[in-house]
Amino acid sequence: MQVLTIFYDAHCGLCGGFRRWMQTQASTVRLEFIPYDSAEALRRLPELAKMRPDREIVVMSDRGAVWQGAGAWVVCLWVLRDWRAWARRLASPVLLPVAGNVCQLISQNRIGLSRLLALRSDADLRDRAARQGVSCGDGGCGITRGVRLGGAMEGSPS
Repeated sequence: MQVLTIFYDAHCGLCGGFRRWMQTQASTVRLEFIPYDSAEALRRLPELAKMRPDREIVVMSDRGAVWQGAGAWVVCLWVLRDWRAWARRLASPVLLPVAGNVCQLISQNRIGLSRLLALRSDADLRDRAARQGVSCGDGGCGITRGVRLGGAMEGSPS
């Protein structure tokens, strides 16, 4: 596997926080994060809507293997260098059902947990950035014209 695609809820603060955390970790593969309700997600995995990704995380390898729920969480940890040992433990026959129950509990309560922990979703952060003159697209953010940078307006004569 060279690429792991994670279909996540961009309207959930906990999900966005997980995405940002994963991006800070050393990974053995390239990670791609795609909002599950986007046209790109359905293009990549046409049966995604039937899988109810609003209820449990779905991930897909570049070879077409698909995991959901606890299996998806284990795969996410497995591709992170510092978390691979935990992934092996959680994948054991004894712990996988426990991991499944924990994942289901968190998934069912992720919006409430996001509010409780004051976690902002990617969509909220993007909207807030746009109101402040920062454009965010394709996972990166840039300053738009007209935003004051170091005393002079960008794009204006100095």
